[in-house]
Amino acid sequence: MSSTNKPRRRQKNPPSGETGQEALYLRYLSEKQIAVSVKMSGGETVSGWIEYFDDRMIRLTREGKPNLFIYKQQIRTISEQSRRGARRRPSEAAESEATPSSDAQ
Repeated sequence: MSSTNKPRRRQKNPPSGETGQEALYLRYLSEKQIAVSVKMSGGETVSGWIEYFDDRMIRLTREGKPNLFIYKQQIRTISEQSRRGARRRPSEAAESEATPSSDAQ
């Protein structure tokens, strides 16, 4: 019996880990300047907002503290801080306080 008539199955490669969702989510966080908590692989947690990111790192901007460049391989999780406790940038907070409310009339 010859095995030449058997159909050859091509071995399937596993799907790539890149779906593009990470970049979309980081872009959303960056554009909206949403306050996030970044938990590092060593257990430390830092907070701020993502000002810049690329395929290897993020730049975390913090109020009153130095900005951080963090390699993605060092990040365990990134989570949004609660909306109630989320801080806005100082310029946004000043703008909203300077704008009179329609309820004040």
